[in-house]
Amino acid sequence: MELGLKGKNVVVTGGGNNIGRAIALAFAAEGSNIAIAELDRAAGQRVAGEVAAMDTGASAIVIDADVTDRARTAAMMSDAIARLGSVDVLVNNVGWTVDRLFLDKSREEHVKEVDVNLWGAINCIHAALPHMIERQSGAIVSISSDAGRMGEYREAVYAACKAGVIALSKSLARETGRYGLRLNMVCPGLVAPPQDEVVGSESMWRQGMEEIFTAETLERVRRAYPLRRMGTAAEVANAVVFLASDAASFITGQTLSVSGGYTMM
Repeated sequence: MELGLKGKNVVVTGGGNNIGRAIALAFAAEGSNIAIAELDRAAGQRVAGEVAAMDTGASAIVIDADVTDRARTAAMMSDAIARLGSVDVLVNNVGWTVDRLFLDKSREEHVKEVDVNLWGAINCIHAALPHMIERQSGAIVSISSDAGRMGEYREAVYAACKAGVIALSKSLARETGRYGLRLNMVCPGLVAPPQDEVVGSESMWRQGMEEIFTAETLERVRRAYPLRRMGTAAEVANAVVFLASDAASFITGQTLSVSGGYTMM
């Protein structure tokens, strides 16, 4: 299948770790040019080096980003447009949570979940839309979560934010379809980075999640999925690349779960 992504310019937020890294590499395999928008520049540079080594004609740059800050997000998008020439695809990948009961989390943790998971998507889309509307073309794929489709134990505020990303994207798909823009969502299951992947200092997997998701917990997660295994970051990335591609040119406002059948909606 011809995806039509060769030479396209793609911004991936949080492209330095786990799912974001896999998304950047998947677009690079199609010959796309990648702007890795990262709070952790070292993590972004590692992935840019991996892209350079692929020899697919793809290129990768690293752009400083803090998606919780609207001014810095606007600067991030302006930088990407200036350095790449245009932005054809935006992937809102950045996410953050700590898996704990609602009443056990501090207000600061709730605020950070909202800032990163919901305001982050709002800020990035707000920065990208004027450019895409002017060009009458663009695809935005946002990483949501099955937690946002059905609710999830110990993830109340995170789930609320991810549900918000779905509603935001559907609403904007209606608003901007007339300009040729498409917005879709991908909902992964739990995707833990493999042990041999270097995880950056800003990743939530370095901020408490690795202690919560022990080997025993991960085994329970595997048994909860109908396919009886956990998904990989590459499997999530494949769905993102498809929805961003010309092969999905008549798909907008849709939510696709890549979670081994955990939710079937």
